[in-house]
Amino acid sequence: MIAVGYAKHSDPATAVRRCVAALGPAPARLLLAFVGGKLDPHAVLAALRRECGEEVPIHGGSAAGAIAREGYGYSGFELGLIAFRDPEVTPRALVTRQLLPDERAAGAVLGDEVRSQVTRDAVVLLLFDSVASSAPLRLHHASSIVEGFHAGFGDAPLHLLGGGLLTDMNLTGGWVYDGREVVKHAAVALVFPPGIAAETAIMHGCRPVSTFMEITRIDGADVYELDGKPALAVIERMLGLPLGGAKGHELSLVATLGQKQGDPFAPYDENAYVNRLILRAAPETGAVTLFEPDFALGTQVQIMSRDNSLMLESVRRGVAAINSAIAGGDNLLGLYIDCAGRGSARSGAPVEEAELVARGLDAGTPFLGFYSGVEVAPFAGGPSKPLDWTGVLTVLRSARA
Repeated sequence: MIAVGYAKHSDPATAVRRCVAALGPAPARLLLAFVGGKLDPHAVLAALRRECGEEVPIHGGSAAGAIAREGYGYSGFELGLIAFRDPEVTPRALVTRQLLPDERAAGAVLGDEVRSQVTRDAVVLLLFDSVASSAPLRLHHASSIVEGFHAGFGDAPLHLLGGGLLTDMNLTGGWVYDGREVVKHAAVALVFPPGIAAETAIMHGCRPVSTFMEITRIDGADVYELDGKPALAVIERMLGLPLGGAKGHELSLVATLGQKQGDPFAPYDENAYVNRLILRAAPETGAVTLFEPDFALGTQVQIMSRDNSLMLESVRRGVAAINSAIAGGDNLLGLYIDCAGRGSARSGAPVEEAELVARGLDAGTPFLGFYSGVEVAPFAGGPSKPLDWTGVLTVLRSARA
């Protein structure tokens, strides 16, 4: 019903041919393609049409890398495919191309369209272009898109997960397959049929290294002050880093700002935190720019240290929890949406956490993953949230008894 393929090659046609061969001979009703940033997206699209047929809609888009049991990596030459072959498992795609003028409004329109299509507890996969422009760097913020989506969709129960699409770890670019073409400033919501359910685990890897501090000056994603002091100085002093070195880029490798959900005095639980990566720093103003603009004046945050040992342990726990939850079920697809910064080339981890997922997940479940800019997942029993430096592992299952 669902098949996966993975290949790695510098020639787009060769990568596609090998990937399609791994899918097997049965025709696809819909394809999801996650394409490494060094592969030409138009050449990949043309090759997929030659191999799979002009009539097959193709969604997905750019990825910093792909993850499979057969291999994984983030060289930019990876290609991952998911083929949906049966109408009982094939999602319906809804697309907006309006992220550039207003991300929240575009998300709201998409949420409203999804609401008209789904029943209670539907599973929806949201994929979107993460990079609005590269010079100067500006992101399409997941928090705005997801906030708008929830506003348009309403309060009905929904299993919303997803990821931001980008070409590489340096945020050079991003693009989306909208079904027929390569497009910018777009998002696609893949709405699964009523017979599909999902189990999701979120893997973290940060620990607090400060007390709670109040954001006392902020403008969008730019945090200027913590407890009335320049944010950059506070963070670097706490971490023992030189003020403003390399324009604070080293901060993105070692620290986040975290907002604890629920009781602030409850014992430490990594699942209680929404963490925001530090995108860049401005020594001249003492500000740090976060990946998302969803913190506000008065928000209580903690400085969070990215901990590789905790990350790997979180992955082991998360995979074990998923395997326990899906034991004995009709499991259709394992999908891993993995923050690109968790790759060992960026995080410095001694092993690739993605390999732990690929090897650890139930061997009978088809599996594919991709490296993302932002991850979206149900959070603490409430509405879904965009998350940073997480791995989101979901297994799609048949909900029919």
